[in-house]
Amino acid sequence: MDPTRTTDDLPTPPWRKSRRQPQPKRQLSQDLIIEAGLRILDAEGFDALSMRRVAQELDTGPASLYAHVANKEELLELIYDRVLGEIHLPPERDPSRWKEQLRAYCLEVHRVLRGHADVARAALATIPTGQNSVRAGEFVYGLLIEAGMPPREASLAMDRLSLYLVGDAYEGSLHWARMRAAGLSDPQEYFERFAGQIAAYYRSLPDSVFPHLHRHIDELVADDGEDRFLYGLELMLDGIEARMPGRPQER
Repeated sequence: MDPTRTTDDLPTPPWRKSRRQPQPKRQLSQDLIIEAGLRILDAEGFDALSMRRVAQELDTGPASLYAHVANKEELLELIYDRVLGEIHLPPERDPSRWKEQLRAYCLEVHRVLRGHADVARAALATIPTGQNSVRAGEFVYGLLIEAGMPPREASLAMDRLSLYLVGDAYEGSLHWARMRAAGLSDPQEYFERFAGQIAAYYRSLPDSVFPHLHRHIDELVADDGEDRFLYGLELMLDGIEARMPGRPQER
């Protein structure tokens, strides 16, 4: 027998569980906290997000997070800014194609926010000031100004357009939560059930009192959320175009 051999070299008996080597923990950082918060937001929803829940996800104590993030409000702002970093902007603004570029930007924001069901609630709860937030704001504001819109009016147009994008995404997050609560996983099935309930109720209304709602219910529920978003977006863009210098305006 080799006297230099230690018990660590011996195989584990088959009736005992083998001991796993502990995995080294990644050093805690603001990036890790943001990533964990976004995972929770995507998987469990806005209401599940807390500093304690993030600490649990990272296998640490809540107190250790505060060296990197001041509070939940700051974490929400950082998460939202991280999501805005997924937006692809054109390499440069083209004022001669402002409407086309602005439409493409809005569709890109819509795509990104829709990919993170509850992040729109974080947007409504914070004032975006992060790097990606101001990058997007500079693109839209600069595009409108360079196309000829006065800065003050461009500010209002950008504000209302941003609210439309976030508001639409927020409504979608509410439906997403209802869909999960109903145990459904197919958005189309959920929409058909939701629209069917509305249609059944409106058809029960007395025709003599609510003639238009009663008679035209099929048209009222014909379009899904995506169709409604695109219709509203064109309304917004047409309204901005109507207020561009050189266009006749109604007073």
